Amino acid sequence: MGASNTPQSNEGAQSPPELWDPLVRISHWLIAVAVIANGLLNKAGGTIHIWIGWGVLALLALRFVWGFLGPAEARFSAFPPDPRAAVSHLIDLVRGSPRHYRSHNPAGAIMVYALWACLVVVTGTGLYMTGAKSPITIAEEKAAVAAGDWSVLVKDDDDEKGEDSKVLGEAAKEVHEIAANLMLVLALIHVAGVAVESRATRRNLVRPMLVGRIKDK
Repeated sequence: MGASNTPQSNEGAQSPPELWDPLVRISHWLIAVAVIANGLLNKAGGTIHIWIGWGVLALLALRFVWGFLGPAEARFSAFPPDPRAAVSHLIDLVRGSPRHYRSHNPAGAIMVYALWACLVVVTGTGLYMTGAKSPITIAEEKAAVAAGDWSVLVKDDDDEKGEDSKVLGEAAKEVHEIAANLMLVLALIHVAGVAVESRATRRNLVRPMLVGRIKDK
């Protein structure tokens, strides 16, 4: 999900470099599938939805650790967020003279961090709404309720703490939905950006996230 913002020359006959290691590629596609599944396919708040949310949280944690300990191209230092460089790159793209980058261009790097920020907010609010309970615990509670045992859902709402918790829960739900919808919009922009960039630079930018290498068209 990240790489060097250093421009790359097209000259030379060397083999394409290994850009993305397996962990980066696998985590990228698993998160993409999870976003589609939870955002468009399964029931919000359902057991599967929660299982997928925990899976995304684990993938994010692993990717963030990899951002410090992984190979050079995977480290955060290789693709720092630089708004000015991103704007400059977009201007070059519009002018028809985009520079070639080893992998992510500056605009792509900004998108990566924006998507990660949305994922952090979505998973964080999801944890708050479920009380950070594991999917197994939630499934057991639902089974108990289905069997007629409502005691697992009984809470003390008579004090101010209970009321405050309810207000915070509603706020978390609102933020969760907004961040999730924003993430879907950003994902669409990301896909469109990859398509435009691939055409403008005559490089297939999807290929390296599939097999780890870039190949000029």
